Amino acid sequence: MLHTVDTANPEILENLRSELRRGSLIVAVLAELRAEQYGYTLRKSLEEHGIAIDEGTLYPLLRRLEIQGLLTSEWREQDKRNKRFYRLSPQGNVILIELLLDWENLSASIRAILQRPEPGPTSESAAASQVKAAP
Repeated sequence: MLHTVDTANPEILENLRSELRRGSLIVAVLAELRAEQYGYTLRKSLEEHGIAIDEGTLYPLLRRLEIQGLLTSEWREQDKRNKRFYRLSPQGNVILIELLLDWENLSASIRAILQRPEPGPTSESAAASQVKAAP
């Protein structure tokens, strides 16, 4: 059973959400760049799928992924403006497949954990409760 978060300390939830989002964002960007896009269209596409990302996060991420060899990019003129187009590299494609396998395995494990009935008190703690209750 899921419980509500203590709203007296909302920064804990926000920090944890940020950590969860960080890794997921990399997978989403790699997946979106299986087809070539430039930054603005990538941002809009992610946003349409419920993943909002600001430019100050997206462009450094794209540069880092390109330095790591996961993306390729090239400048081209489109609509009388130079735009940098990004695409998943062959190495990026291999990494994406591996990350998606890891994602599926982790998701299956979490689903299995969540489907188990909530554990009741352990026999030790139940025995300790009975001892305390005895006169």
